[in-house]
Amino acid sequence: MSQSRRRFLGTLAGGAGAAAGAAMFGASAASARGGPDAYRLPQPSVPGAVAGGQPSRPNIIYIMADDLGYADLSGYGRPDYVTPELDRLASEGVRLTHAYAIAPVCTPTRVGLMTGRYPARHPIGLMEPLRLSDDDKHLGLDPAHPTISSLLKTAGYTNGLFGKWHLGVDRQFMPSAHGFDEHFGPLSGAVDHISHVNTAGESDLYHNGERVDAAGYTTDLVVDHAVRFIERRPEPFFLSLQGTLPHWPWQSRDDPPYPAGRSLRADGPQDRYAAMVQAFDEGVGRILRAIDKAGIADRTLVIFTSDNGGERYSNMGGLARRKGQLWEGGIRVPAFARWPGVLPAGVTLPQVVNTLDWTATMLAAAGAIPSQVFPLDGIDVLPILSGRAPMLDRTVFWRTFQISRQAAARQGTWKYLRDEDGEYLFDLVLDPGERNDLHEQEPARFARLRDAWEAWDAGMLEPIPLGAGAQP
Repeated sequence: MSQSRRRFLGTLAGGAGAAAGAAMFGASAASARGGPDAYRLPQPSVPGAVAGGQPSRPNIIYIMADDLGYADLSGYGRPDYVTPELDRLASEGVRLTHAYAIAPVCTPTRVGLMTGRYPARHPIGLMEPLRLSDDDKHLGLDPAHPTISSLLKTAGYTNGLFGKWHLGVDRQFMPSAHGFDEHFGPLSGAVDHISHVNTAGESDLYHNGERVDAAGYTTDLVVDHAVRFIERRPEPFFLSLQGTLPHWPWQSRDDPPYPAGRSLRADGPQDRYAAMVQAFDEGVGRILRAIDKAGIADRTLVIFTSDNGGERYSNMGGLARRKGQLWEGGIRVPAFARWPGVLPAGVTLPQVVNTLDWTATMLAAAGAIPSQVFPLDGIDVLPILSGRAPMLDRTVFWRTFQISRQAAARQGTWKYLRDEDGEYLFDLVLDPGERNDLHEQEPARFARLRDAWEAWDAGMLEPIPLGAGAQP
């Protein structure tokens, strides 16, 4: 083990062209260049709204798929299968075409979601991702740090997390230590969807901190528990559905478990991918029907997104590269939000939104008070999505060190990118596929963005290398 990693462990333990590209991502280049006011929306009429323009203390459901590519939903362009439940959810709210995960891999994005702060501010956020090595098993998200669940609990919410955790397997790091009243699902980053065995060959299905045996497809079991949580109606509630699909292994409901000795990462039949995405879509449909049956749809904010870009069988919709990279295919994700009476239906926006913004938005919707000691890095986007405020130009930063060695910053429509082969500047409105490097044509803009990234990076924790023999 390297000396720097040992010190870290010691502190932590205890486009095809402009017109085609613009059409692909739901906004013309001309309208995106038209400035924020070009996307002012009609304000919904909200009976009984509070002074801020929205009902107080909604139920909140946050749904995050695992490794879903930008165009892996039929509503975002996937041509070979359909996802009717998620497409309907998107059509009933505001759909985003420039939404981002705050990291291109599982654990850091989840750190960002839970804390509302850049992953690189946290020791555990430097793990890309957290693994099941002997060293990493003793690491996790610091339970003393405020999280969305602990802040919502203080605000009077009942919290449930159903699905993947991937923020620590020791009991001191489990969801219950972070303000969740109920948890069901795996603690590690990946399990066999049939046998629920993780990459270390261990049974990895837990209910409220205790290992359980249950027969069934992991996603179906997770949704069963989420539906029962809704049926109990502990309002107001926060339900975090952390999907295990369409992450490998490539298994449908009818497949057998992977045999002992076969890596869960191993390639599987490509047609399984459609079955996996559709199984997740069906699970979301069950949750939406549970909301309808309980009569609480009009007082429930539902947000959907993915933890990072897609994997080997994903459709990136023309975006470059995939999970693990800071090219658009690794970080741009589908995302939409529905809140009847507050958010308009059937609207598509090119507003830049990232994982950290969803945390800030949910806290604001709930009237929860963020920590002043650990201020949020995201913003509340409800005023923009509802049409009460114009779109904003954003500056967002990314960094990887273990899974890749890359840096990125997006400011307005421009993106600075550095990878293992060089540095680039892209105009993402005219060139969403990142094929036309403009850093020589725009040297001043390139320098400003690179300097902004360097200044941001100087305020983050120093990255750590992988231990000898470790795999990202």
